[in-house]
Amino acid sequence: MSHAPALLAHQFDDLAQQKEASTLGMWAFLATEVMFFGGALTAFVVYRTFYSEAFAQASREHMHIWAGTFNTAVLLTSSLTVALSVHFASHGQRKALVLMLLATIALALIFLGVKAYEYTSEYNHHLVPGLNFEYPPHHHPDVARLTANPHNIELFFCFYFILTGIHALHMIIGVGVFAFITLRAWRGRYSEQYYNPVEVAGLYWHFVDLVWIFLFPLLYLLH
Repeated sequence: MSHAPALLAHQFDDLAQQKEASTLGMWAFLATEVMFFGGALTAFVVYRTFYSEAFAQASREHMHIWAGTFNTAVLLTSSLTVALSVHFASHGQRKALVLMLLATIALALIFLGVKAYEYTSEYNHHLVPGLNFEYPPHHHPDVARLTANPHNIELFFCFYFILTGIHALHMIIGVGVFAFITLRAWRGRYSEQYYNPVEVAGLYWHFVDLVWIFLFPLLYLLH
């Protein structure tokens, strides 16, 4: 009844071994991601210690806290829909699985849309290093209050765009992965015996959400 035999790669003895290998592979990949983001976040914390006044001013005056808070809620909700996807996949509930996968994609697109709004706003206010950075911004209602060193403010935005940009790239990749899995789920390729792609993609997505849990307070609640 299951499509599982056809989905067994030739190098594995059975689906259980294939599942263990793919899960281990994802955990190994996530370990490299932890090292990458861990290093980047550590560098941010070090520079934040050196230039605490400038970083605090940049966060306080120019971060859209409402947007960061909203996106945090969106990502936490997407973690729930991913977990439900794995649950429904393991119980062979195809329609519910497809619905939860589509909900995850929709939430991810909402997050990216809000982030695009933020990037557009920061570009319009000349806060993009290497492109149009100008500080203090003339549009600010109280320019005289912005006393921090412009070079240190620019450093904050370098970290901001690098960290959030790489995170957004991971989300875009995740959307593509979930779109592919959704198509296969709709075609009935997963069952109680074979749903490992959903599970592995879920691990990836939970990691992406976890990274944002660190980025949100560091960037938006810094002050």
